[in-house]
Amino acid sequence: MFNIGSYSIPSPTVLAPMAGVTDLPFRQLCREFGAGLTVSEMITADTRLWHTDKSRLRLPHADEPGPRMVQIAGSDPAMLANAARENVRLGAEIIDINMGCPAKKVCKRAAGSALLANESLVANILQTVVGAVNVPVTLKIRTGSTPSSRNGVTIARIAEDAGIAALSVHGRTRACKFEGTAEYDTIAEIVAATAFPVIANGDIDTPQKAKKVMAHTGAAAVMLGRNAQGKPWIFREINHFLASGELLPPPRPEEIGCALLRHVKALHQHYDDFMGVRIARKHVGWYLDGLPDGEHTRRNFNALNDCQQQLDVLQNYFNTLINYQERAA
Repeated sequence: MFNIGSYSIPSPTVLAPMAGVTDLPFRQLCREFGAGLTVSEMITADTRLWHTDKSRLRLPHADEPGPRMVQIAGSDPAMLANAARENVRLGAEIIDINMGCPAKKVCKRAAGSALLANESLVANILQTVVGAVNVPVTLKIRTGSTPSSRNGVTIARIAEDAGIAALSVHGRTRACKFEGTAEYDTIAEIVAATAFPVIANGDIDTPQKAKKVMAHTGAAAVMLGRNAQGKPWIFREINHFLASGELLPPPRPEEIGCALLRHVKALHQHYDDFMGVRIARKHVGWYLDGLPDGEHTRRNFNALNDCQQQLDVLQNYFNTLINYQERAA
């Protein structure tokens, strides 16, 4: 458990914001499996673009469990402050500022992790946004721009001085993108240099790795992104291992099938039928990866354009898998 402002986060596992992935259905499912906190998909700070269907679906939802945490991205302090105020008006309870995304389309606008090279602008943005809202403001960063210019500790001190309530740190630089392996020494240095909660992110894919990273860095929590795709139960597994030192058995096919069907149904409901069917495809691919005959089922699933047909194919697949394992037992 750790705190962000007045909010008590019940477990030390956080779902990272991922554009096109951490929509409302996925965030809700990860909460059910033990994620102490989830973060919305990144929302542009330019409110003039909020009329699009993509932005509308990323804005806060009143029926989502609190605290509702919304991530905004941009490079103009006044625009970011306005976006923060508007998100709070719509129901956001924590505002997160993105200074960690390495994507070209974000960095070419001098936003995301590109901001780390401009420490004075970072300070201006953080001070302006913190002063604009009466809810906690958090920050997501990388360890620096390049391996030879890791200024994560300096950025963290700037953030703490500006009133940032918590900091998430991905253990790679902007230049590293998602290549190579994450390093945690810089995160440990940030923890030692600051007093606010620090959340460690990057390459955390097992309960054992989560415990090792937390022990090495002293971080208050771990954040998972890509390694939660298709396996939302990883939050439950990490929480249990951190609390007991024991590993939970992997989920049985019955539980995987139940979770996947609920997830796909929620996607169909959240989006219209046309978009829901298409967005479900990538999530189903992640769930089926490594399962018996999963690749064949994925190809069949991706050829479908009807909601009920998608559900029927998945139900039949898991019924077959469960029956096979029962006969083999």
